[in-house]
Amino acid sequence: MRAAAFFRFIATIGSVAAVVASCQSPSPPPPAQSTAALATMERVALGANACWFKSGDAAFKPYRLAPELNSFSGRPRILLVKRNSPESRPLAVVQAEGHPARLQAFGPLFSEAVGSRMTTDIKRWAAGGTGCR
Repeated sequence: MRAAAFFRFIATIGSVAAVVASCQSPSPPPPAQSTAALATMERVALGANACWFKSGDAAFKPYRLAPELNSFSGRPRILLVKRNSPESRPLAVVQAEGHPARLQAFGPLFSEAVGSRMTTDIKRWAAGGTGCR
């Protein structure tokens, strides 16, 4: 009689294990790209550096990228300044705040011919896109 009870116990454990296994979902999908301000501005800074400056793009030759991502104000930002006068007032500022990030871009450079291209690139990189135009 004890052997029969033991086998019923084993059968019950097997049934419970099968039910538990069927309730488990497959591995969760990888997390989507972060939409926090810092992560967004890191993507924008990497894109701007690669596509505007490291590529040797003539439109950005007179400027220099000045990233300020370690912001205690909660607004990481990048600045575009004159190449030969980095201490002067920024010609373009791109900053983000919050989660999800609220992006702001302003400065006189956005009113120039290159401004619409900058806006398009920044929006693409902020949304997670990569590459140059």
